[in-house]
Amino acid sequence: MLTIRPAVIDDVATILAFIKALALYEKEPDAVAATEQKLINTLFCEGATAHALLCFEGDEAIGFAVYFYNYSTWLGRNGLYLEDLFVSPDKRGKGAGKAIMQYLARQAVARDCGRFEWVVLDWNQPAIDFYQSIGAKPQDEWIIYRLTGQALLDFAEGH
Repeated sequence: MLTIRPAVIDDVATILAFIKALALYEKEPDAVAATEQKLINTLFCEGATAHALLCFEGDEAIGFAVYFYNYSTWLGRNGLYLEDLFVSPDKRGKGAGKAIMQYLARQAVARDCGRFEWVVLDWNQPAIDFYQSIGAKPQDEWIIYRLTGQALLDFAEGH
């Protein structure tokens, strides 16, 4: 039996373990800079803008998601943005991913969101197939740009 619930501060170690497992799956195991304290400060602080949830099979946490609300000026409505979704490889195929996505879709509907969006790595065919199976459509006309690290600092300082 699968259950999903919002994460609480006592779940920080579990969330971080899932983040590290996701990074390993995405071939970036050394890219994780998150720590338990950073997660406490950002997911569980007053006014937190990002949220986490856990999926359980019985008493065992088998998956997680992190999401936040964004805004569409064209729709004049909020959207729900899925930052991360991960189900333990040995627990896949039991409906956990679909259950997490449906949970988040219900959150989006309850909050009157006009969109539920996320990105997927172009080589992650199992995820692409899964997202298409639930009716999601790729948005090929958009290119993601990112400022990070020193480039972000330099630009912010006017360099």
